[in-house]
Amino acid sequence: MAQQDKQLSVFPAFFKVENEVAAVFGNGDEAYAKARLLKNTEARIVAYADAPEADYAAFLAANAIEQMSEPFDPSQVQGARLVFAATGEGALDREIVAAARAARIPANAVDQPDYCDFYTPALVNRAPIAVAIGTEGVGPVLAQMIRADIDRLLPRSLGKLGRLANSYRRAVDRLVPRGAPRRLFWRDFFKGKVADHVEADEISLARREATRLLKGVAADRVEGRVFLVGAGPGAEDLLTLRAHRLMMECDVIVYDALVPREVVDMGRRDAERIPVGKRKGCHSKSQSEINALLVELGHAGKRVVRLKSGDPLVFGRAGEEMAALRDAGIAYEIVPGVTSALAAAADFELPLTLRGVSSSLVFTTGHDLQGNVLPDWARLALSGATVAVYMGRTVAASVAERLMQGGLAEDTTVAVVENAGRRDSRLLHGTLKELPGLEARTELTGPVMVIIGDAVAGADFSRSEPLGARVTAELETARI
Repeated sequence: MAQQDKQLSVFPAFFKVENEVAAVFGNGDEAYAKARLLKNTEARIVAYADAPEADYAAFLAANAIEQMSEPFDPSQVQGARLVFAATGEGALDREIVAAARAARIPANAVDQPDYCDFYTPALVNRAPIAVAIGTEGVGPVLAQMIRADIDRLLPRSLGKLGRLANSYRRAVDRLVPRGAPRRLFWRDFFKGKVADHVEADEISLARREATRLLKGVAADRVEGRVFLVGAGPGAEDLLTLRAHRLMMECDVIVYDALVPREVVDMGRRDAERIPVGKRKGCHSKSQSEINALLVELGHAGKRVVRLKSGDPLVFGRAGEEMAALRDAGIAYEIVPGVTSALAAAADFELPLTLRGVSSSLVFTTGHDLQGNVLPDWARLALSGATVAVYMGRTVAASVAERLMQGGLAEDTTVAVVENAGRRDSRLLHGTLKELPGLEARTELTGPVMVIIGDAVAGADFSRSEPLGARVTAELETARI
């Protein structure tokens, strides 16, 4: 997706309108809708309506909203904080906006995007908490649908909880250190017993629990903690909820080159981000340097997410990092991720185990084929196990050769996936005999997973390319 497709043409912001004039011009439904939206705020609404429709007139009267009946004059916009042109007459609305712009006052003309300095959002009101949904004017119905979904998700007590939190802000600023301790305090405040008591309208109990929580956090010594987190195969929606929560709470994200930027960007906006390379043939930091970095950050009291592609315990060298942290007395936690073999199998709709065909599964890199004796995983393949070979492109020939020498049939089905689990994944299929040709596929620059075994024959190959297709095409070209 092009970068411009991800960028907004507007900057979302909230105007301060307390005791400020918001001028609404018009008599009908459009003006009524703007006035209702403004009534969610403490703005001073002034309705310029010489003949408001009945329901709008009743609304103005019921809410004691100031009404002006004079025909439009450019001087009427003077002193306003916001201007809404909602007369239903295109030319008049444009004239109102022109007057507002001349006075350097932001204006909005209903259904005329070129005459809107801002757009009015669909609003979920939990004052002082507000969620505003905007579509840059292209989908108001969609915005209302999203608003309805969010409105159902947010408890009605959220505003009370926000006001209670505000009453504790100074104490928290004074007693709780910045960074992870403060974020954790507020997380427990908004998600724990305090929030439960507020929702039950037990405000005194909520205050008591908040005070207890504050005293407990203030008394604790700030200690660092490292989370070895699996980022999954690279698709944002395959990141686990726990991984995402920790990324939103951490001080530092230390990530490998195989973790896509889109996943790294899901972390807390102001968290420090430290790339450490760690992909095949490209190491910006050695493993010992990474170990030392994690220990240093832990000793500094940081909460660190060590973000690894796939699962940290599957070829992620987590063992070395855990040992370094353990020796240094740094607390750590493992957060599993979706390993690439499982994502590749899902891409192919491939059963890794199949009753009566394959009852075991092997994860390997194929780099232990240097000796004269077949490694244990290769012997398992001969006995019917499904074998998933990580980083499999450059070892494809040696894997195929040794397995066929060991007795595995050359027509055993293989599945190959580049960028497993991602939108840009590429699928190929063939036989063990055709697998060596994979090494010549230099266009496969992403991580490649190779799955071998009789169970692979049950995969869906409708979206994959035959491994031998390019070789056949090259032979045909040579004959011509």
